[in-house]
Amino acid sequence: MIAPDVDTRRLLADELAGKFPDARGRFGPFGGRYVPETLIPALERLEQGMRDHLHTAEFETDFARELKSWIGRPTALTYAARLSEKWGAHVWLKREDLAHTGAHKINNAIGQALLAKKLGAKRIVAETGAGQHGVASAAACARIGLPCTVYMGAVDMERQAPNVGRMRLLGATVVPVTSGDRTLRAAIDEALRDWVSDPLGTYYLLGSAIGPHPYPYLVRELQSVIGREARAQMIAEAGGLPDALIACVGGGSNSIGLFHPFIRDESVQIIGVEAGGRGAGLGENAATLAYGRPGVLHGCYTMLLQDQEGQIQETHSVSAGLDYPGVGPEHSLLLAAGRIRAETASDEEALAAVKECCESEGILPAIESAHALAGAKRWAQAHPGTRVLVGLSGRGDKDMPTLQTTLLAQGHS
Repeated sequence: MIAPDVDTRRLLADELAGKFPDARGRFGPFGGRYVPETLIPALERLEQGMRDHLHTAEFETDFARELKSWIGRPTALTYAARLSEKWGAHVWLKREDLAHTGAHKINNAIGQALLAKKLGAKRIVAETGAGQHGVASAAACARIGLPCTVYMGAVDMERQAPNVGRMRLLGATVVPVTSGDRTLRAAIDEALRDWVSDPLGTYYLLGSAIGPHPYPYLVRELQSVIGREARAQMIAEAGGLPDALIACVGGGSNSIGLFHPFIRDESVQIIGVEAGGRGAGLGENAATLAYGRPGVLHGCYTMLLQDQEGQIQETHSVSAGLDYPGVGPEHSLLLAAGRIRAETASDEEALAAVKECCESEGILPAIESAHALAGAKRWAQAHPGTRVLVGLSGRGDKDMPTLQTTLLAQGHS
């Protein structure tokens, strides 16, 4: 937890007033910039470029055009009629699985790629866990004409083989990472090392709302299109705001993109569902908000899964995209201030949610998204008749190797 002398009521008031991040890139006590001095000029250059371009009419026009004509936005809001009947509440799905490349990651990837080109980058590096950010980065780089190198943990390359092939077809160089835990955490380490070697010619296209300032803010701004669309769609199609807003949380780009436009709507209960894995012990899950303590990882101060000596722990989740020992600093603030609630869903609950969504709605969700569905089922059954909006962050085609060895191997058809 955060320091006991921090006034969480003030933190919440400031977050609701839109005061975060501050000039130092802090979300209350979280965030900041903890990187080698060789990266400071590149981050300052990125921050200045972001201020010069991100909210200009020219950039917003270019970004909006790509969102509409290339990505296919706005994505649909789908009423899940059969799940609603089974669970006893009105369940709506924000369909990021329908975005180009199959997940929310493409919103951030094309936005940062456009920014990188304006900053004069000669190449782009990225990291990926589930492979969706890697695919999105490869596609965005092909779209704007820049070479792309994607670092991916060897473990994730095995369980997300379809996405590795997609990245290569899109022209990216995929580099397997065999050091460390060989998952997303190790991939980020390698991408940072690459960036340090050429901080001016290379642009690091970070995939989640983590890392040193200004990345958490930049990713939030690019992904908030999800929540802006969903909020307007709920009012138009459901007749009002949801009672509960639920998304899965790994690093946190999908969830902060959905959550942020609803932060000031105090009637909306916001719930982040993390990977509960096999249990509550260190190394058995990837539930940072639920079980973590503050520390520094990958350039920012945030909640982390670490032991009593401060050593970052390996994580476990059946979903590659949630398998990370940290979380975005804005999530840490929102949790500390009491604006969001953290829950977990186990591997078994997530896989069961995949099956139920497939059979009830004809939608194959990503295993990451299925954690949110498991949380939504829990909420709906405890609050009958309410409106529940679930962020369906991506589609599950990429997860077929895992599903073949779990659900299908158990005799489900």
